[in-house]
Amino acid sequence: MKKRILWTGVLISAIALLVFSFISAELYYKSSLRYTEDDLRTYMERFDAALSQEELTEEYARALSEELFGARVTFLDENGAILADSVEGEEDTRADRPEVVEAMGEGEGFDARASQTLREDYSYYCRRFQDGAYYVRIAIPTQSLVDVYLSSFPVVFTFLLLDLAFCLLATYLLTDTVLKPVEKLAMDAARRKRITASCPELETLAALMNRMNDDADRQMKQIADEKELVVKAQQSKNDFIANITHEMNTPLTSIKGFAELLAAGALSGETAQRAAQTILLQSERLTNLVASIINYNEIDSDDLPTYEVNASKIAEELLETLAPAIDERHITLYTHIEPDVLLMSRQERVTEIFGNLIRNAIRYNRDGGSLTVALTKTQFSVQDTGIGIAEEDRERIFDRFFTVDKSHSGKNGGFGLGLSVVKKLCKKAGWWIGVESEVGKGSTFTVRFSR
Repeated sequence: MKKRILWTGVLISAIALLVFSFISAELYYKSSLRYTEDDLRTYMERFDAALSQEELTEEYARALSEELFGARVTFLDENGAILADSVEGEEDTRADRPEVVEAMGEGEGFDARASQTLREDYSYYCRRFQDGAYYVRIAIPTQSLVDVYLSSFPVVFTFLLLDLAFCLLATYLLTDTVLKPVEKLAMDAARRKRITASCPELETLAALMNRMNDDADRQMKQIADEKELVVKAQQSKNDFIANITHEMNTPLTSIKGFAELLAAGALSGETAQRAAQTILLQSERLTNLVASIINYNEIDSDDLPTYEVNASKIAEELLETLAPAIDERHITLYTHIEPDVLLMSRQERVTEIFGNLIRNAIRYNRDGGSLTVALTKTQFSVQDTGIGIAEEDRERIFDRFFTVDKSHSGKNGGFGLGLSVVKKLCKKAGWWIGVESEVGKGSTFTVRFSR
């Protein structure tokens, strides 16, 4: 039984991790194709006006290719026949290609596939010009789904080994510490019956044995509860790893892609500078993510003494610091801050609670909306006129890595950890935090101080 539980746990955990990695890779691949399509559309718009004034020759196609960092450029006539191409050795027609067919019908088309000519995966974007008099197609190299799977394999393999090691250890400990006592108690309980005394002399002994049986039942229930906690801890660990993997995947892929291009000498000048800036920005994002996770995990072990802090001063300084972000969104700010509100805490913790709630209200507010920040001796509240929170999401709003609007995930430093940090800090301080919200109208977060 012990071996069956051990290997069943390992197998289920491994399968879950592999399935998650494949799904994540496929989602990333589809997302990257959407970004690539947007990039190609932007490339095409750069030359929209110039194309109508130039002859569609091989020389002009190669010139555009150089301006587009080596992208392949093809000119097609109204029937899809090639007029000129920056790459030599092409067939005389492209009318059957999906992106060309779509462009003939819709005005523009996009497709990603392996190039039969260049023996490499490409993303293609085609657009109609002058009411179908001619078409222009741009193509750039892109990763295939198989390449995405292969590139993510080292990370998946590492997490797989860690997960297998954890499962082996946890299952071993679980079977030794939980299953053995459970099995012994189960056998004992099977032999026990409710004892009744057949004579007055045995009543005391009967009562003692019945109490022993009751204690055994309580112990079995306690063991079952502990087993449930182990299962929940395992699930929490799996969810945590999955969330971290998701958050790290995009910046790691961006860094890897640009680093490979730089190492291959495929980028130069301003393009190389922009690539280096992207690598720096994504590296900073990873650093911030790691710092956020460390900060979250350190809250429970933080036993430094508290002292009296001026919460009013902290709130006013935060609003002054965040004023540019508020003005950028054209948000109207209303404040009701009582002077000299004193709290027993630490300055950095109060700053973190107030700052996360205010930044969250700015991030999810609508342009031209309003923001109300209020502080009294009994509570702190932040009210916005943003997207609001659906009723089914309100219980999860304080969970790690949970975001209401996925389009905001990761923007402006957001990782879905801010509200979970606030919840943890409030719980540690003995404060209550709650939220009232209506979808499309906004939300109000309130922290009530213990008195």
